[in-house]
Amino acid sequence: MPSKLHRLLLLLSIGFCICAAEVPSFREAPAFRNGRECPKTAWSSIDKESYNPSIIHIVMTLDIDYLRGSVAGVFSVLQHASCPENIVFHFITTQRSGAELERSINSTFPYLNFNLYHFNANLVKGKISSSIRRALDQPLNYARIYLADLLPAGVRRVIYFDSDLIVVDDVAKLWNIILGSHVLGAPEYCHANFTNYFTPKFWSNPLFAATFRGRKPCYFNTGVMVIHLWKWRQGRYTEKLENWMRIQKRYRIYELGSLPPFLLVFAGDVERVEHRWNQHGLGGDNLEGLCRDLHPGPVSLLHWSGKGKPWLRINSKKPCPLDSLWAPYDLFRHPSLFSDS
Repeated sequence: MPSKLHRLLLLLSIGFCICAAEVPSFREAPAFRNGRECPKTAWSSIDKESYNPSIIHIVMTLDIDYLRGSVAGVFSVLQHASCPENIVFHFITTQRSGAELERSINSTFPYLNFNLYHFNANLVKGKISSSIRRALDQPLNYARIYLADLLPAGVRRVIYFDSDLIVVDDVAKLWNIILGSHVLGAPEYCHANFTNYFTPKFWSNPLFAATFRGRKPCYFNTGVMVIHLWKWRQGRYTEKLENWMRIQKRYRIYELGSLPPFLLVFAGDVERVEHRWNQHGLGGDNLEGLCRDLHPGPVSLLHWSGKGKPWLRINSKKPCPLDSLWAPYDLFRHPSLFSDS
């Protein structure tokens, strides 16, 4: 009969195997190099105050469930970039397995310039209200509210990307949009019924409804945003978003996770970006995730917002037609009885 020590060691070894198996394995991506026309530049997280306008800063979150999507997104950005070596990725994670995630990115993209930041989930746990889909309630979904606090002061401007998208154009075109006096730029969808994003309790309260007075609010998707972090810090926008989260806890004025606070603070005050930079909704709605077609017009970015994710559909052998556009960027190393080395 095994001793208590033996059983403990066995449990620990099983737990280690389970933990190690949680992080997917990926094929190594090729190295992407700058063309001759690209300015020679470098950025270091050590010099936190330095600012270099030639560097494109992209923020994405990292977690085990969405890592396959994040890797595909990074790969797509690099593959279509005119100056890939001038891109710095800033990855945000709440996972205790941050070291494993970092090793995964390092092994998949050995030449990538990136930094990893730990987001303290306790910042939002007391402020999150349940929504219509559990994935929307994860603390990491709210990390985009705290970018100005997480990133070094030298990062004055960022592109925020969700982990369920691919870029099929040069990201420098998105980076170079002029924000003017605005803090945030994103594609707007003014045909959407804006009232649907808030509950009747919100619209029946004169104080709440007056929030949009003097503005012409339109829906925008927070999975693709260009954000001026310096202006964000100056305007204390994190506090404004947190305030609406506290009001939500008390009055239940919306149902859609981290999106409505952004609409409450920014809708009607957003620098408009071409729709081509967020062909969103390819994951269907938040309940069933059914297949959808592209919106009319040119495409620079494909976004599987909604319940249906392309890697899950492909795994289940029930992909939607547009999932075939995501598949070429999938670096996931499928389990096999035979080594591919």
